Amino acid sequence: MAEELKHDLPDGMTDWIAEAGGGGITRLERHIARREAWVVDVARPDGSVAEYFLRLDREGDGSGTHSVKSEAKVQTALVETGMKVPAICAWSEDLQAALHERMPGRADLDNAEPDEQAAVLEDFIQQLVLLHSLDPDSLGLDHMPVPSTSAECALGEIDFVEQFLGGMVTDPLYTYSLQWIRNHVPEHLDRVSLLQGDTGPANFMFHKGQVSAIVDWEWAHFGDPMEDFGNICTREFYCPSTPDEGLAPLFRRYEELSGFPVHLDSVRYYRVQQFVRSIVSLARITAINDPQMPNGMNWAYRYICERATCEALADAMGVELERPELPENEMASSLEGVVIQNLRDEVLPAVDGDYPRHRLEHAMLLVECLDRQKQLGPDLASIELDEIAALTGRRADSLDDGLMELDHAIQGWGTENESEVLRYLARRAWRLEYLWKPVVDLFPDRKFSRID
Repeated sequence: MAEELKHDLPDGMTDWIAEAGGGGITRLERHIARREAWVVDVARPDGSVAEYFLRLDREGDGSGTHSVKSEAKVQTALVETGMKVPAICAWSEDLQAALHERMPGRADLDNAEPDEQAAVLEDFIQQLVLLHSLDPDSLGLDHMPVPSTSAECALGEIDFVEQFLGGMVTDPLYTYSLQWIRNHVPEHLDRVSLLQGDTGPANFMFHKGQVSAIVDWEWAHFGDPMEDFGNICTREFYCPSTPDEGLAPLFRRYEELSGFPVHLDSVRYYRVQQFVRSIVSLARITAINDPQMPNGMNWAYRYICERATCEALADAMGVELERPELPENEMASSLEGVVIQNLRDEVLPAVDGDYPRHRLEHAMLLVECLDRQKQLGPDLASIELDEIAALTGRRADSLDDGLMELDHAIQGWGTENESEVLRYLARRAWRLEYLWKPVVDLFPDRKFSRID
């Protein structure tokens, strides 16, 4: 029965699920994902089983455009259009929770065979063409603003994430990249469409060579379709799913099916924009250190995304980057190392369940990162201070002071220093990846696929 299930869901959630499903909960498992979700089965009196996917906002009130409530509205609007999206089976305003139809398939396209990858991506691009062809006025999504200019399309999401950050974190890379985004708005705007806002591999399910469902619509909004192509670049970076020719054939297929061009300069811009949106959001999330969050993944994404942001900027600007030499320090024996070994050898084997094991494994990686910061951090900080001094003309007393001084300097510099500053920011990003290697190795050797 529901009362015997192990969970930490808000009061009243299981009663609502059982009532909405018309039976008793027989399965309630936390899904491994960055945003909280649960796999739910409800057994009904007639012997049937309703299979759901639960999404919820613990702290949300549904008022924003990037929420579980907004996602539910978008999916409800799209069900009637031919888009392959899960139906919303129930919504609770009090709990800010949605029961989604649970769709067949898997999301790890990067692990599929090449022939299946090609077939699935063909089906996916047809879905993207359909999405972008929908008339914004016909969807009934009145809670979403509809931009009318290229600047409104490009900067609306950036305004949102800057507000989300709320000044909690100051960093020269964020200042630099946000300035660049505001100064290089694309010239092209062929049309305004509904965008998934986080589209591409791992955000759709596939089954038997076809897309079975496009999922994760909480970032959906109206904008330039080229933004979704920037998203595809971003998601394919983490879930490599194309052969050696990269994404270019997929982009050409979109042009054939839609009759609209894919502007590669805009795609490069939105690739930067999407990574900046990620690093700014992740900066706030990692600053909070909420124990309920998937912190191992969040720290990994943050530093991989910071390096990728620099590479995306360099590609858009035509700047050559050079990887820095990294110290070859060997890690000394430490108490943190003992803790990790104890957890790995004695505790982990006794842990049941995919989600608890996942949490413990990532906790061990974070302890290893703390050990690396203690042992390797001082030498790396000295390198940063030397390189910052070469830009600002002054060696600061601490790394925090140095980064703050560089941040202030970037705000006052013009375009004459753009390339030199970017090269430094990229070197710093590579060093941070090295420092956080235990979690970064969750996604090893990530690189961009070709787009031309």
